[in-house]
Amino acid sequence: MKLHHALAATLLLLTIPARAADPKDSRPNILFIFSDDHAQHAISAYGSRVNQTPNIDRLATGGARFLNAFVTNSICTPSRATLITGQYSHLNGVPVFNRFDGARDNVAKHLQAAGYHTGMIGKWHLGSDPTGFDRWIVLPGQGVYWNPSFLVPGRTLRIEGHCTAITADLGIEWLRTRPADRPFFLMLHQKAPHRPWEPDLKNQALFKNRTIPEPDTLWDDYATRPAALPENRQTVAHDLTRRDLKMTPPQELTGRAKAEWLNTKPESVEITAPDGSKTTLTGKELIKWKYQRYMQDYLACVQGVDDSVGKVLDYLEESGLARNTYVFYCADNGWYLGDLGLYDKRFMYEPGLRMPLLVRGPGIKPGSTPGAMAANIDLAPTFLDLAGLTIPASMQGVSLVPLLRGHTPEHWRTSLYYRYYHDPGDHNTRAHLGVRTQTHKLVYYWKKKAYELYDLVHDPREQHNLLFDPAEAKRPEVARQFAELKAELARLRAHYKDDGQYADQTDWPPGSSDGPFGTRQNLGNKTVAEAIAAAGAH
Repeated sequence: MKLHHALAATLLLLTIPARAADPKDSRPNILFIFSDDHAQHAISAYGSRVNQTPNIDRLATGGARFLNAFVTNSICTPSRATLITGQYSHLNGVPVFNRFDGARDNVAKHLQAAGYHTGMIGKWHLGSDPTGFDRWIVLPGQGVYWNPSFLVPGRTLRIEGHCTAITADLGIEWLRTRPADRPFFLMLHQKAPHRPWEPDLKNQALFKNRTIPEPDTLWDDYATRPAALPENRQTVAHDLTRRDLKMTPPQELTGRAKAEWLNTKPESVEITAPDGSKTTLTGKELIKWKYQRYMQDYLACVQGVDDSVGKVLDYLEESGLARNTYVFYCADNGWYLGDLGLYDKRFMYEPGLRMPLLVRGPGIKPGSTPGAMAANIDLAPTFLDLAGLTIPASMQGVSLVPLLRGHTPEHWRTSLYYRYYHDPGDHNTRAHLGVRTQTHKLVYYWKKKAYELYDLVHDPREQHNLLFDPAEAKRPEVARQFAELKAELARLRAHYKDDGQYADQTDWPPGSSDGPFGTRQNLGNKTVAEAIAAAGAH
């Protein structure tokens, strides 16, 4: 993609602040790379059995890899609101797929006011225009993988190519054209590897014939967990559509009939072998085939993200910016790679609760592995702390800077509060809340009045709910742990000021999750440099 440097120079003129900047400003830069639905266990630095991510691993080798980083509401839009506010969903006003109020305080506003050049590029997914950013270029809603349209202030533009590569190129061009005398804060958000898992052609070919190892719990029967798992609609076995599986519709189908065919969940599939022979798959063989098709596309999308991270890291090093730049890699939530028979997120079980978090930058010991509990409410306070700014009392998280410097403060959290609201919502996932400690987890499906208790030391895959068998639940050690976790859950709810609002919401609010962005002029196709220039012309 050819970059037009004349337009980039024009952009620089448009974005120089009115006030003079200190040419000796040595405050660190902050680059936050965010992916969508990237499972922690699909990163080789975290011990992946299914893929290799050499570029993301560069951050682990050169910096810190958090061993226990968690999301507080495992779903896209709420997680993004938590990211920029440092608040739980019940305080930031985004418990489900509803619009974020741009008038609210957020971390970018604080950094911008302190003289940082701020940018937001890629997937925003908060239903309102970004605020607190000098320049922003965001996808409308979920966006699309191929030839995506982007929103800039007052305009819509389209860039040809694959969204993952485009997002990385937009980020690099933003870095090229930033005011050089100011520190920067850039949020670079990838759409991938979100459903519908449409990889670029190179990585699609790379994974096309791979056989991906199945997780131990792919065939989970939920025997001790009857409250919510059996009725969920995010299983590999039954809930992937023909569109998800990239099946080719009959040529005679068009329009609505074609869409209905693609959105159907197949109960059998006819496979053609290289010699032309055909086999119809059903039952267990069909499920195994579905898992491979899902994972091949998902991992190919992840590989595109890893490629893009490599491009951005290379630019930082070539330009000399790496020396004074903190680079974060994180995902908006965890993800199921067939674990517990699932894809998607939402549930509080470990694959959906854990998020990857890797940070490289000045003063961080290469190869360090902080083990203390971190959460996505901590990211905004961390950015402010790195910039030398005061963390507002409204933020509920705490700065991770001490952990990055190799020190775990006394009285650091030893438990995490989680709450998911959307009931039944997408995939028929029931609303729940819970607490996770270093050794145990308690999940409460409040509409069903059902608890689940797990010993994560002896049962890390959460196969055995200790409260399922009444006799076992009465054992002194189980009863004691249950009582202690219920008390801790109550303490955390009070600590985080969760008074139970939204508790009775089912499919709230009605309407599109994309939200209104106002009337925009369509600027047609644009190059990456032209897109950056359009973002600055306001």
